[in-house]
Order: sequence, then structure tokens, then C-alpha cells
Amino acid sequence: MPGTARRYAESRAPHGVDLRMSSLIASTRFSVLDRSRTREGHTGAEALRDTVRLAREAEALGYHRFWVSEHHGVPGVAGSAPTVLAAAVAGATDRIRVGTGGVMLPNHRPLVVAEQFGVLESLFPGRVDMGLGRSVGFTDGVRRALGRDKDDADDFAEQLRELLGWFLGGSPTGVRAQPSEGLRVPPFVLAMGEGARIAARAGLPMVIGDLRDRARMRRGIDRYREAFRPSPWAREPYVVVSGTVAVAATPEAARRLLVPEAWSMAHSRTHGTFPPLPPAQEAEAREMTARERGFYEAGLTGQLAGTEDQVAQELEAVLRETGAQEVLVTTSTYDRAALLDSYRRLAGIVRARRGAV
Repeated sequence: MPGTARRYAESRAPHGVDLRMSSLIASTRFSVLDRSRTREGHTGAEALRDTVRLAREAEALGYHRFWVSEHHGVPGVAGSAPTVLAAAVAGATDRIRVGTGGVMLPNHRPLVVAEQFGVLESLFPGRVDMGLGRSVGFTDGVRRALGRDKDDADDFAEQLRELLGWFLGGSPTGVRAQPSEGLRVPPFVLAMGEGARIAARAGLPMVIGDLRDRARMRRGIDRYREAFRPSPWAREPYVVVSGTVAVAATPEAARRLLVPEAWSMAHSRTHGTFPPLPPAQEAEAREMTARERGFYEAGLTGQLAGTEDQVAQELEAVLRETGAQEVLVTTSTYDRAALLDSYRRLAGIVRARRGAV
């Protein structure tokens, strides 16, 4: 993707989006990752059903993919079994690609992961993505419960090689993965630090965040592109940038979308537990220590949040800087109506740009 403007459009889009700037947005895919965040006063079951409902809305709005995540023993996240939840999402939708962002490979045997994705691809052919990460748990207690430790992440490259081998066939054990062997399930690597190098050497698409630290993100993308080796899975580098994108009628309303997650993250950094999302007005009124306040304010800064005009300009800048082919939006908040409105407004930006080129 070129790093300069492709063309200028003279018209204006709905909601006042100025189309006179470059339109990299028009040629970029936009997708959704929902982490099934639980909310104060609501159950985990509700969070999972909210995820499935959001997937239907994302499909109707024209998003390219809908992914779900893997977290274990986290009070604020209901999504602990991503391939199971992905099956529910795929069964409730018709066209949108469905996958994981991601299955944490060190937590599982590669054969079992291959079998799970083989079943998904067999049930929903041509719609399944296999997003893979190298995390091994949020706390020491979770890692012990999983029978893993931090060092298991060091084996990710070998685990990845074994996993992909089950789809290609020819295991030295003589075992054949059913129904996976011979199927083509696109793999993606969630790149956190070492992940970028692993993705490049394996010749796989890479998902990288976060949007708050652009310089670090660009360094990871540069390393990935420089080291990329073509593979049976991808002939060229493919970059997905991920992060929060909050769009609302006013900058203040967009900032309010960020508040519950910023408070929850600050709490996790200072108390060691990741709690359910509180309503924005309650989070803003809660007392915080100086350390908590620092993490909280950091969570509110650097995000792509604002009106349509503001977010469109920021997105164009990100796409120019990174050359990314896709944006994976990971926004979480307490107010589900406001969250859906944000996704609708973002989809409106994309439609307007595509209609103007």
C-alpha cells in the first residue's frame, strides 16, 4: 500500500466527514475484535450473547472479519473458549469472516487446535480465520491452572510450525489430523515483540497493536516487512493494525466511551485483577490513588477517539505511517448502545470514502 495520498475527493460525506484529504481508508479492510467484556450488574452469559449480537450488526454494517479472544480466569472477560464462541458467531451470521484474536497456542496442543479449526472450516467453509497468540496467562495462578509457565511462550515458533503442519499433512507420528488435513484456514500471528519476527519467518500475516504507541508499532511493522519470507500461506507481508477506535457525535461523548476500559485497566495494573466494566459516570466519580490516576489518564490518551472528521483524519495518518492493509477495531465500553453507534459511525466513514473514489 502506498504511503502517500492516492487521490482527493471534492464532496463531503454524511456526518460532515471531509473527503478532500487522501483516501487510504477506502482501500483498507475494517474488522472487529470483541473480547466479551463483562459489565457491572451483568452476567458472563449476557456478555457472550452481546458478542453474538454485535457480530450480526458488524456483518450488516459491512465489516470484513469478526474475531473473539481467549482469556482465562479473568473476571472482566467472559470469552475463555474462542473456538466455541467463534462457532456460535459463525452460526449466527452468513457472510462475515469469523476467527480468533487469538487462540493462545502455548496453552494448547497444536493437534487439538488444528482439529478445532478443521471442524470450524468444515462447518463454515471459506469463512474461518485462525488468529494465534503466544500469551500464557494473565497471572501466575492462571498459568499454574493451565499447567504452563512463562517460558512456554519461547516455544511458540515450534508450536506454530507443528500446527500448520497438521493442515499440510505428513506428521512424523503417523497421525493425521481430521478433518483438518488439506484444508486452508488462513493463519495470523498476534505480534507482541518477538511475534513480529516469528510471523515474518513463518511467512504469515501479522496483527499488531496498539495504536497509542505509534513509534513502537512502526518499528515492529518494519522488522516484519524486512524479514518476511514468502510461504504457502502468504506471498507478501500483510499487516493488520489493532486498537481502540471510538466515534461519537462530540469529542466528549467519544472520550466517555473510553472511560470504563481505562478505569478497568488502571485497576488491573494496581490491584492485579481485571474487573468488569463500570458505567462511565461511576468510573469518573471513583477515587483513585495518584498511581491509579496515572494509568487511567494514560488509557484515555493516544486512542483514536472523536467525531467522524477527527477519527477519519487520525485513521488516514495511521494508514500512511504503517501501510497497513487492515484495521482491527477492539473497542470495549459499558454502554452497548453507544458502542454500536460508534461502529455504525465508523462504518459510515468507510462507506463515504469508498463512495467518493
